Amino acid sequence: MKLENLISTPEYKTRKRVGRGPGSGMGKTATKGEKGQKKRSGVTIPAWFQGGQSPLYRRIPKRGFNNKQFETKYAVINISDLNKFNDGDVITPELLKEKGIIKKQLSGVKVLGSGELEKKITVKAQRFSSKAVTKIESKGGKAEVI
Repeated sequence: MKLENLISTPEYKTRKRVGRGPGSGMGKTATKGEKGQKKRSGVTIPAWFQGGQSPLYRRIPKRGFNNKQFETKYAVINISDLNKFNDGDVITPELLKEKGIIKKQLSGVKVLGSGELEKKITVKAQRFSSKAVTKIESKGGKAEVI
């Protein structure tokens, strides 16, 4: 290999200069084709637009009924949250709200069985999971449904 046989290669591709006359090979319509909405300047067509055709989300019928107005939502607490109380306490939703364990009572309080209980307590709530009831009763406490 000799120094005079080396060929220099460009490090970057030259940009396409469009709309600079017929001699450039990209003149007249400037690589945009012929006429139409997308060939004009300043056009933005939304991705969901289907050319004036009735869109898919309006062609497909609506199904079902979802009545969230009367939905029952429970404030959820775990068994491990009840360790903050003293031994033999009676825990009510009002007491839980007062201590800041729940923010809103909503339709009631549901006690779930996550974590371990270390104290004998009586818990009054609207709902209990079966695991929570067994953990409360195994420590000698009571789970009372309001």
